[in-house]
Amino acid sequence: MTAQTTPTGFKTNALGHLVPESQIKEIDKLRDEVVLDIVAKAQATQQAMAAFKNQAMVQVADFVDLSAEEFDVKYGGTKGNVTLVSFDGKYKIIRSIGEHRVFDERIQAAKAKIDECIKRWSEGSSDQIKALVELAFRVNKQGHIDVNQVLSLRQLNIDDSDWLEAMDAIADSIRVIGKTPYLRIYERDSSGVYKQIALDLAKL
Repeated sequence: MTAQTTPTGFKTNALGHLVPESQIKEIDKLRDEVVLDIVAKAQATQQAMAAFKNQAMVQVADFVDLSAEEFDVKYGGTKGNVTLVSFDGKYKIIRSIGEHRVFDERIQAAKAKIDECIKRWSEGSSDQIKALVELAFRVNKQGHIDVNQVLSLRQLNIDDSDWLEAMDAIADSIRVIGKTPYLRIYERDSSGVYKQIALDLAKL
């Protein structure tokens, strides 16, 4: 099935109706031209940025492989994170790998054990901890439990064997379902502070 094209001399409105251009106000035509022009430029910029990111990622990966194989020099840290700095120290490039993490079914058992701990403890501070637990296990808009929120419970200094067992169960229930590479580029200012070169319209 081929896409329908708008006949010459007509424009399609927001309801999908064909409207003769002769019946469209000049201000509406001008608004349409402005919007379409900006959108076309935005789409071209988006494509250029995607091509830049892919090329830059390849360059970083190629350099890291080259340095490891030929010069026995290792860059970066865990999970594929890499930091490269220019010779004069003015510029810095960071490649980081963000993991997409979710909980499997074992998180429900961990939550049940946490609830048992709270019921067993005396009143008072346990009410505050219960509020923290309920907040941590709140489901987000995507219908998932936020991993970072739940992991914040592990920072609580609670010396209870059942609680500690529940914290271990939380860690065991995390699964990595995907990874996203990020590229951040920094320039050092006159005060010696690295500031990110903004590639986000909202930050320009």
